[in-house]
Amino acid sequence: MKYLLFLAAIIIIFLLAYIASNNKKKIKVKPLVTMLVLQLIFAFLLLNTEAGFVIITAVATVFDHLLSYAAEGINFVFGGMANEGAGPFFINVLLPIVFISVLIGIAQHIRILPIIIRYFGIILSKVNGLGKLESYNAVASAVFGQSEVFISVKKQLPYIPDHRLYTLCTSAMSTVSASILGAYMTLIDPKYVITALVLNLFGGFMIANVINPYEVSPEEDIIEIQEGEKQTFFEVLGEYIMDGFKVAIIVGAMLIGFVALISMINHIFEAVFGISFQMVLGYIFAPLAFIVGIPAVDMVEAGTIMATKLLSNEFVAMMDLAKISDSLSSRTVGIISVFLVSFANFSSIGIITGAVKGLNEAKGNQVAKFGLKLLYGATLVSLLTAAITSIML
Repeated sequence: MKYLLFLAAIIIIFLLAYIASNNKKKIKVKPLVTMLVLQLIFAFLLLNTEAGFVIITAVATVFDHLLSYAAEGINFVFGGMANEGAGPFFINVLLPIVFISVLIGIAQHIRILPIIIRYFGIILSKVNGLGKLESYNAVASAVFGQSEVFISVKKQLPYIPDHRLYTLCTSAMSTVSASILGAYMTLIDPKYVITALVLNLFGGFMIANVINPYEVSPEEDIIEIQEGEKQTFFEVLGEYIMDGFKVAIIVGAMLIGFVALISMINHIFEAVFGISFQMVLGYIFAPLAFIVGIPAVDMVEAGTIMATKLLSNEFVAMMDLAKISDSLSSRTVGIISVFLVSFANFSSIGIITGAVKGLNEAKGNQVAKFGLKLLYGATLVSLLTAAITSIML
C-alpha cells in the first residue's frame, strides 16, 4: 500500500510543479530520474543501513561536542539566569549558533570551504542537468544560508537571467544553513535533519527542472565568486561571531512575534468558531499529509504542523511537533521532521528578496514578483523529501 501511495505522491508532486510552469521548454527527464534514484539511495543508506547509522551517529556526536563547547561560552555569560533544571530556548538552542558560525568563518578563512563548495558544485552539475552556478549556489546555500549566499555571486547577479535566478532562489529556500543544524538537532532527531539536508539538495534541482526548465550554454556556464577584502584571522572571528549572534537574535525575535500572533489568532478563532486557527489549517493540509505517507489517523495533526511551518517558520513548527510527538506514530514524526527542515515559509520570501535587492535592486524586484511561486516550489521540495522518506520508514 505504501508503495502505491509513494508512486501517487511522486506523480501528484510533479504534476503540481508542471501546472505552475509557464515555460514551454522541454523538461529534461533523464536528470529527474537520475536524481530521484539518488534520493532513494541516499534515503535508504541514511535511514535503513548500519553505515547510515554510523554516519549519522558520528555527525550527531560532532554536533553534541560543538554544542557542549558552545555551552561553555554561554554559561560564562548567562550562567545563573535560568532556574535549576530549566532550559531557556534562546540560551540552549539559539545561542550555540554563534559558535557554529565561528567555525564556518574559520573554514572559510583558511580556504577549505570554498574548495569544497566549488568542486562539489561541479560534480552536482554533471547530474542535475543545470549549470555550474546553480550547483555551486545550492551547496553554498547549505553552508552560508539563504541570504548570505548571494553575496558570493554578486559579480554575476546583474547578468543572471530571470529563469536562472528562480532556480538559485529555490535552492536557497529549500536548504538550511550549517550554522543552525545544531539548533535543529536539539529539537528533532539528527537522522532526519541530515536526511532532509541531503534530499533537499537534489529536490530543489528536480522541482526547478519541472517548474522552470531551461538549457545553459557553455558560454553562460561560468562561476565568478566574489572575493571579499582580505581580512586577518581575528577580523574574521569578530565578523562571524557577530553574524551568528545576529542570526540568533533574528530567529528569536521572529519566534516571539509568530508564537504570540498564532496564540492570539487561535484564541479569536476558538471564541468565534469553537475551533483553533491551527486546527482549521490542519484540516486544509491533511490531504497533503496523507499524500506523502502519513497515516490517516495522524494526518490532521500532521497537517497542522505543516501549515504552521509554512505560515511562521520551522522552529515554531518543530516546537509544536515536540509537544504532540508522543501521541503520533514514529512514522508520522519522521515524515513531518524531514518536511520541517527547510526555509520554505512566507517570511523567507522577504528575506531572500531583501538580500538580493541589497545587492541589485532590479533583480530584487524580480524576486519579489515570483516570490509566491518561489515558496510554492520550495514547499513542493519539502513534500518530495517527505514522500521519499516515507518509503523508507
